[in-house]
Amino acid sequence: MDKYADIRPYNDDEVPAALQRLLDDDQFIDVIAEHNLPKWLAGWDLISRPLVRSRLKKKWQSVTNVEAVQNEVAGYLSMLIERTTSKVTYSGLDKLDKQGAYLFISNHRDIVLDPALVNWGLHQQKMQTVRIAIGDNLLQVPYITELMRLNKSFIVKRSAKAPKEMLRALSQLSAYIYDSLDEGNSIWIAQKEGRAKDGVDFTDPALLKMLQLNGRKLKLPFAEYVRQLKIVPVSISYQYEPCAVSKARELYHKQQFGEYVKAEGEDISSIIEGFSSDKGHVHVAFGSPIDEEFETPEQLAEIIDQQIVSNYYLHSSNYLAAGDESQSSELEKNRFMEALEQVPEELRQLVLSIYAQPAKRKLSQ
Repeated sequence: MDKYADIRPYNDDEVPAALQRLLDDDQFIDVIAEHNLPKWLAGWDLISRPLVRSRLKKKWQSVTNVEAVQNEVAGYLSMLIERTTSKVTYSGLDKLDKQGAYLFISNHRDIVLDPALVNWGLHQQKMQTVRIAIGDNLLQVPYITELMRLNKSFIVKRSAKAPKEMLRALSQLSAYIYDSLDEGNSIWIAQKEGRAKDGVDFTDPALLKMLQLNGRKLKLPFAEYVRQLKIVPVSISYQYEPCAVSKARELYHKQQFGEYVKAEGEDISSIIEGFSSDKGHVHVAFGSPIDEEFETPEQLAEIIDQQIVSNYYLHSSNYLAAGDESQSSELEKNRFMEALEQVPEELRQLVLSIYAQPAKRKLSQ
């Protein structure tokens, strides 16, 4: 019996059927057509759909297992990096065991790019790519579910609301993470639910309490159990924050009206914007496996935050937003100011704060 069937990524033998479901999905085919065919042709379903299906079917002939899917994803990611970044750099990977399995707890700035860029660094070092935790709020469209589970993503059931249902879902998730690591599969999970919309990266102790649910089942003390998970904090920093204006708009709406309700399809729009927008220099800093003394989830959260903040690579945009022009060239300064002038006036201070927060936090450590 497969106790993780409803949340785990697809296995090798499930890949061909998942790819066929994508080929049969008109909505998916139309999205591919929209972004890959001339506009006049993309809107002509009778021609565009057969054309896209034919191309994809030919391209996917050799994609029959998870590793082949990962190689396909790596090809797309390479093109995305080439088109939308000035460079992507890494630090800390040399300190990790290439054969080891780690629980990477990361700050979270972009829905898909954060774990994708972690995977790119691991792939470049010939290390195994991670299994990725994603919220079920992203899986409202069938083809997104297929794509995510093909790409080694497992599901966090955020929609569970009743206490017993929540406990079952969290216990299953906790056990899945432990078993994955025990089998030699690394995991990526964000340090808290949702992206850091205000630029402040912090670890939610509730995440760490979820990890311990399986530890309780094994009757292990919190610190002893968590050390078995080999937690490695990861800091991801973008010179140009993905979806910065959208994040500021959400914050502004909350300030003005007390809450913000996402529009249908907004998460998908954020994913596309994150893919397509210019990100400048991106740096991914891998920390060290945690071996400090701690007894509570709150203490462990502080240790994780300490590494994420101290390892965070500050870009010219961060220094400029914090009022320090000495770390930036005239070109960087002019480019940042030109971009800021395009931001609606009521959102500018919020956008500046998103960029400034990492610098303020790091410099105050």
